[in-house]
Amino acid sequence: MATEVKIRLTKKDIWTIPNILSYFRILLIPVIILCYLYVENPWVAVGVIVVSGLTDAADGYIARRFNMISEFGKFIDPVADKLTQVSMAACLIVRYPMMWLLFLLMVLRESCLFIWGYLALRKNSYMSGARWYGKISTALVYGVMFFLFLLPEMQLWADIMIIVCSIAVTGSMLLYGKYYFDVFRQQKKMAEGGEKA
Repeated sequence: MATEVKIRLTKKDIWTIPNILSYFRILLIPVIILCYLYVENPWVAVGVIVVSGLTDAADGYIARRFNMISEFGKFIDPVADKLTQVSMAACLIVRYPMMWLLFLLMVLRESCLFIWGYLALRKNSYMSGARWYGKISTALVYGVMFFLFLLPEMQLWADIMIIVCSIAVTGSMLLYGKYYFDVFRQQKKMAEGGEKA
């Protein structure tokens, strides 16, 4: 019978420098929201977003350069990214009603990815990295929302860009669904092979 490998997290795994930077990005989320909603100058919120983005780049570089990549880091880094994205979308709903569509699609996709990733992790003891279509979708959404933070009076073009982002998010969700379907199917075959052996 196939045995499952369980992951045991230690303080060393949780409190790496890259992970601490991910925690910092999560702490910046309410700052972004407060700056956008209560500070008239949009550059203040944009400045905080830039700091968050630089922190994101730094944690990835440090993790790879100093061999600090951990399974928990593979989990918390995208969580920080997605929470930042969703919070930015929530801010923009105040100004762009169409953003509700993108916001709900983002929540749906991330909920599915969390469940699929958790199920895959239970069987494998490792986290799969982001796929190319997820990276493209994320970059597009970030770029559009960053643009809308900077230029708050672009209603027509904003709606068009939000629809394009919604299509990209939906497409990436479907492709991730296919990817995890293949992962689960492969896991099932390996389990059946182990049982036969």
